[in-house]
Amino acid sequence: MKRAMHAWCSVILLLPFVQSAPPVQQEALSDYDADEIFEGMLFKQHFEQRNKETAADEPNGLIAAKRRFRRQPDDDVTDATDAKDLPTCLACVCLSGSVYCEETDIEEVPPLPKETAYLYARFNQIKKITAKDFADFPTLKRIDLTGNIIEEIDEKAFEKLVNLEQLSLAENKLTKIPALPTKLTSFNANENMIKSKAIKANAFKKLTSLAYLYLANNQLDSVPANLPESLRVIHLQFNNIESITDDTFCKANDTRYLRPRLDEIRMDGNPVILGKYPNSFTCLRVLPHGSYFKK
Repeated sequence: MKRAMHAWCSVILLLPFVQSAPPVQQEALSDYDADEIFEGMLFKQHFEQRNKETAADEPNGLIAAKRRFRRQPDDDVTDATDAKDLPTCLACVCLSGSVYCEETDIEEVPPLPKETAYLYARFNQIKKITAKDFADFPTLKRIDLTGNIIEEIDEKAFEKLVNLEQLSLAENKLTKIPALPTKLTSFNANENMIKSKAIKANAFKKLTSLAYLYLANNQLDSVPANLPESLRVIHLQFNNIESITDDTFCKANDTRYLRPRLDEIRMDGNPVILGKYPNSFTCLRVLPHGSYFKK
């Protein structure tokens, strides 16, 4: 009982001092949001840990390069380094297995982190793809090189990409198609200069997962042969295709053959008159887009 009385007396004696204390500390804290402070601490801890892990994993050459490009306080601002000379994840953006190098004016495929699964290097100045560019990246699932000036691709440039599912080479200057990985589900080569004679007869035959094939705005004079059964969409508009056969999409010797998956064929913008080939579509669910009558 005596201890309780002493405690209450202490509270009563201290209460005036607490009430009369200046609200400086409270006002100072009211300028901040507790959640923002907490998130900021987490952000700092995360990147401090990430930097430690990265420093342990990266080759010494890359670490040295990063140190070399880190600006010192007394550096002249005018001594800016071109993006093409920077290590990949300084010139580009690297996020959880994705590398974004868009509109950075790079002229070749940059060195990639080992865990890269998605590469977006659109609208640059890349001229050639070599066999070494993707030789050590079996983790790649998507490559998008749209809008470069690629004229040449080594035949085996994509050979080791066993997990590659999507490849876009649209809006370049290609005249032929290299060997493609067998797991591709989507291949886009729209707006190039590809000719039919430069496409091998079995270029797409082994691509048993290919669902989307885009070859519009090229210089094709025929539909590619041996299209896989998995195909759902094929775009061939605005080429130089003048004719098709009963075997182009169907099988002339098998009237029961059907292609239930192929539900979009674009052939508009070609000189071919599709109405002349009624037996070419007997296996399809829908008719191709294009001209059926001569204008």
